[in-house]
Amino acid sequence: MQRIGIDAGGSLIKLAYVEQSQLHVKTYPYQDKNSFVNWLHMLAPDTHVYGTGGRWEELSKILQQPTVTTAEFPSIVRGTDYLLSKETNVPEEYILVNIGTGTSIFHVNNGEFERVLGSGVGGGTWLGIELLLAGCGKTFRELVELSASGNHYHVDLLVKDIYGEQHAPLTQELTAANFGKIQFLNESSQADQLRALTQLIGEVIISLAATVMNSKDVRKVVFIGSTIQGNKPLRDVLSIFREMLAYEPIFLDKGAYAGAIGSMVE
Repeated sequence: MQRIGIDAGGSLIKLAYVEQSQLHVKTYPYQDKNSFVNWLHMLAPDTHVYGTGGRWEELSKILQQPTVTTAEFPSIVRGTDYLLSKETNVPEEYILVNIGTGTSIFHVNNGEFERVLGSGVGGGTWLGIELLLAGCGKTFRELVELSASGNHYHVDLLVKDIYGEQHAPLTQELTAANFGKIQFLNESSQADQLRALTQLIGEVIISLAATVMNSKDVRKVVFIGSTIQGNKPLRDVLSIFREMLAYEPIFLDKGAYAGAIGSMVE
């Protein structure tokens, strides 16, 4: 291999490289960075490593290979375009929603981009509060499975809960208040609470994305980030408003690695 791309984020080290025309990706928790460094030295002791992300500078100091720093936002967009070209097609114009530790939303048009909005509500929020609700011994996969088995209707107050059989000014199934069924919270299951949290975070993100969609008049929305990798409950929330908001959600199989891939293909 000639190049390796790394995205060292708030909690994960993501790596990408091409070998024999095949794209390979790998993830390490940042706390296991020494194991990662040893593995990388055995894999490719002389290969140039291109890196980005908030912890890349710190990580680059302990790597033994030659390193090059790439700008984070261009790397994310470049990696997304690369994956779109491999997995589906590259739209001329789209909204990019990167759900990392926090969330960044970009408007991408013919390779040019603008970061329009961001929020501290993202993957770190989802994981942190889910662990508070479920216990810190749970893995990401276990949290996703628990969330998938829950029903947010048991926790969230819906429009129909307020209006009943009366005519409502909004769709009956819309959330009127996240975690709003206060009198029933003690009766709700852990799975219901986790699902309600997933609903809350997804609704916040899609609301922000809708603001950008409307301001730029763009309806294709690409979602990337480690938090949606294998997280069907969150993907479902990010997709359920497509009729109301008239958008096309696009999820990339390796979207969590867009930053690492974009560093590699610079």
